[in-house]
Amino acid sequence: MHEMTKGSNVGLTALSDDTGSVIVSLSWSSAAGAGDADVSVLLLGGNGKVRSDADFFFYNNPASPDGSVQLLGKTPTGSGSEDRISLDLTAMPPEVDRAVLAASQYGDARFGELDDLRLTLADRAGEALLGYTIAGATTESAFLFGELYRRGEEWKFRAIGQGYETGLAGLATDFGIDVDEGSEESGESDGLPAEGAAVEASAGKVLQAPAAAPGVALPAQAARATAPDGVAAARGRRPRTAKKKVTLPKAEKKSLAENDSWQAARLFPAGSLKSDREREGRATSVLLSVMAEVPEFGRRLTAAFGAPAGRMQTFTEVALPHGDSPKRPDGVIRVERAGKLWTALVETKTNGNPLRSEQVQNYLDIAARRGYEAVITLSNDVALEGRPLVQVKTDGRRKHKVALWHLSWAEVTYQAQTLIRHEGVGNAAHAWLLQELLHYLQHENSGCHSFQNMGPAWVPVRNGIDTETLCRGDARAVEVVESWERLIRQVCLRLGGELGQKALPVQRGRRGTDPQDRRAVLADRLCDEGRLSAELRVEGAPGVLALAADLRTGKLRTSIDVPAPEGGYPLTSAKRLIRLLAKAPADLHVETLVEGDNGPRGTLERLRPEPADMLPKGGDLITGFRLSLFKGMGATRGSAASGFIRSVDEAVDQFYASVVAHLPPPERRAARASDGVG
Repeated sequence: MHEMTKGSNVGLTALSDDTGSVIVSLSWSSAAGAGDADVSVLLLGGNGKVRSDADFFFYNNPASPDGSVQLLGKTPTGSGSEDRISLDLTAMPPEVDRAVLAASQYGDARFGELDDLRLTLADRAGEALLGYTIAGATTESAFLFGELYRRGEEWKFRAIGQGYETGLAGLATDFGIDVDEGSEESGESDGLPAEGAAVEASAGKVLQAPAAAPGVALPAQAARATAPDGVAAARGRRPRTAKKKVTLPKAEKKSLAENDSWQAARLFPAGSLKSDREREGRATSVLLSVMAEVPEFGRRLTAAFGAPAGRMQTFTEVALPHGDSPKRPDGVIRVERAGKLWTALVETKTNGNPLRSEQVQNYLDIAARRGYEAVITLSNDVALEGRPLVQVKTDGRRKHKVALWHLSWAEVTYQAQTLIRHEGVGNAAHAWLLQELLHYLQHENSGCHSFQNMGPAWVPVRNGIDTETLCRGDARAVEVVESWERLIRQVCLRLGGELGQKALPVQRGRRGTDPQDRRAVLADRLCDEGRLSAELRVEGAPGVLALAADLRTGKLRTSIDVPAPEGGYPLTSAKRLIRLLAKAPADLHVETLVEGDNGPRGTLERLRPEPADMLPKGGDLITGFRLSLFKGMGATRGSAASGFIRSVDEAVDQFYASVVAHLPPPERRAARASDGVG
């Protein structure tokens, strides 16, 4: 990989022959696990300015209509996260001279609080071509990491590393974005946090307010997630110039059925499926057909794999020559762009069936010989960093590279939910198709379920903890830790899809630690303490959600630390918290956090009539409150209601809906054009 220094540049064709489409990753880490940033892309003309506000892409305007820019979202890595961007350079409008790659933070957060600021660029096959590390970040709240720019017919990359103390507003102003210089009050008048009152996108997308999803109550503060910086303010002053996006209605229409036994007709019925072969064939055909018919959805799933933006066609049960007998992959995806074809073979598994290395290896060999670009595996399992689901060999002598990618059914469901419930799609027919797909994926007989089995090591490890015979270094403990990590990632996908908010696991550890080494440390801790733990960061939540499964007591604990307001009277803070928790369960545990000592604690039932019992006796300074719910832990491995995985899902849903949804978002300072929105 070519390492860049600040100000240096390099031509992409000098690094790879396959750079028509590239994946740019911006990453960072935080020892505390609390730091985060959001990426953005600006397309600039020859004058160094955007052609219009529509050339500004960020978390609420994640894709261009032509597919040349797509923000792919965050994935956890080590002790931080990585935000990826797909750029189809062959689809870039000819009047675009540069694509600037940036990231910004909100409120008082600064990039000096993050470590390992780094940009990497990979080609269509996923091979990393160049990397650039930014050092010495201090008080900046926005950063230009780098830019892709044209030189004749070639695209080149330049490492920039320029920071802005004025945040996203200062960065946006430099490139011709309109900045609203409204007051703090105007920024809050539309129900948005003050930092969201800066950038007006008069030609941007029409954004939809998220609808509450079954099982998870949507917090009132979540309305912030649906408007880009300043669009809410612009709504009242500028006409909408984009077509309205179609999302699902917040409430279902009243059924005309005579009774509950009448089942609505479905485009993709699942009730009659009997065998795994039928489930795999139906699931593959259903998914690939919707991908081809709903461009937003098809591009969302394939852009991360290096597919260009173009006309997509999908096929099933295609016979391809291989040795003595042809092989039949479950599906084929082809995308045409400017007369060129991008092709991926698809291998599908449902109902928890594992992928087979030999089968995937055959498809990789076929793809390499035929000049195809990728093999995509799809199953209930969730891929982990540094832990491939199947072991395959790559023939380095072959000039043509084939990328191996994995999708979980949980990721497919998440993308469908995000589009039809929160972001919207182009027309009503597309919304209906996605709704039918989502209904099929969530049907108990489809086999397209999420990760549902803690694996063969789960019961022996639980028994070993129960009898205190599980020792450090036991490989079965590592397997359980991996299954737990998969489960937490799946919980984040499900919660994020239902809320329309970013939800990511927080992974604490030393920078640069190998993922397998990190899991070995967690496995030893499991042997010592008998407890699995995880943290989730949900956008808009006042703190990090903590989840702990105590295998010795059979209890699940969900908790969140809420900071105490600055400068307020302790009793006033306690009473305010009790009011906010009016609908919380009576057995919610409330612990007062004080400096250097344990504070008072009790159940909400006891504290409601006497909020003063939350105050420390010695007058110690209150730093916050820890809210916790305890729930019994399921014992079985499968998908039964008493299963462990089901109990984790229910615990997170109950805690979020009954506690977190009623808490105010984290406090952020007001945003003005003079001091930025970052």
